[in-house]
Amino acid sequence: MRILLISPYHTGSHAAWAEGFTAASRHDVALLSMAGRFWKWRMQGGALELAQQVKSECEAHGPPDVLLATDMVNLPALVALARPWLNDAPALLYMHENQLTYPPPPGEKRDLTYGMINVLSMACANRIAFNSVFHRDEFFAELSRLLKHFPDYNRLEIIPELSARSLILPVGIDLARFDDDRPPPCPESSPLRILWNQRWEYDKNPADFFDALYALQATGLPFEVVIAGENFSQQPIEFLEAQERLGERIIHFGFADDRRTYHRLLWESDLVVSTALHEFFGVSILEALYCGCYPLLPNRLSYPELLAVAPHHLYDDFDELAARLCWAAANPALVRTTELSDLAQPYDWRNLASTYDALLEKLTRSR
Repeated sequence: MRILLISPYHTGSHAAWAEGFTAASRHDVALLSMAGRFWKWRMQGGALELAQQVKSECEAHGPPDVLLATDMVNLPALVALARPWLNDAPALLYMHENQLTYPPPPGEKRDLTYGMINVLSMACANRIAFNSVFHRDEFFAELSRLLKHFPDYNRLEIIPELSARSLILPVGIDLARFDDDRPPPCPESSPLRILWNQRWEYDKNPADFFDALYALQATGLPFEVVIAGENFSQQPIEFLEAQERLGERIIHFGFADDRRTYHRLLWESDLVVSTALHEFFGVSILEALYCGCYPLLPNRLSYPELLAVAPHHLYDDFDELAARLCWAAANPALVRTTELSDLAQPYDWRNLASTYDALLEKLTRSR
């Protein structure tokens, strides 16, 4: 079976997912991509470039049996432009995120144009895959409000149709890549090492994370901090303030763009914290779990799904987070003996690729 995988915003977790499935699938996957920048232009006009890539791929190797496209694709535009070469192949739309409920930056108002591109792509797709139950439910809870915003012909009846076409398909992660970089265990006497490996952006709520560390610092308990994750040209001011206030407690500060460095940092950390205000799935948290980190996650968003069998690792408010960090810093040996790496295993491509393959095979048979 030939699969065309369309990834117009090809960076970060989007690129890792697309390349991971391409490598893990038992089928012939052709990955068509564009650089991961200018996301608005990718959604508005990326189909022009992608249609030419489809043309070149299909003229060289024949039409695909199925399309797998991400939410950054304007799918109806792509299908219309590339129609001569697609042979009416069915399409699975994969919703990494959506522009209807993704929180806009502080001070900015949501542009409904991009949410409507998501909706039109869903209407064009044969099946729609969300990466978590939380993501699906939040999207459909908001969709009627979007459509009611328009004056007429808003087709509210499409909501149950799209919902019936939807399913949950978790993100696959290449966890095997961490195995070769596992260092020796840290000495039992070493202080607790706390990890931040998420994006340096407003929706991850770094202010609460650092405030909790400052509260921990005030107790005098020993601890160390790893600040990794991808940072951008405009980053929250909290990071620079933390670099000054936490000083030598920070043993790594900055994006670990070297893969082996990132792997080592995760293996050598003891506890991973999230304070996110937005999370549709949680790849970075699962990577940390696989590497043995003890999780402290908010009891909201997609996290209760990830920790369904370990809900005691979820906290309800800032005070509970601060108290649990104090306990962990006072008891690093107990933190290190907590083993939750099995929670990440189901998301490994070694276990999940066959689920993707079976779904796409079923989609081709339903033509």
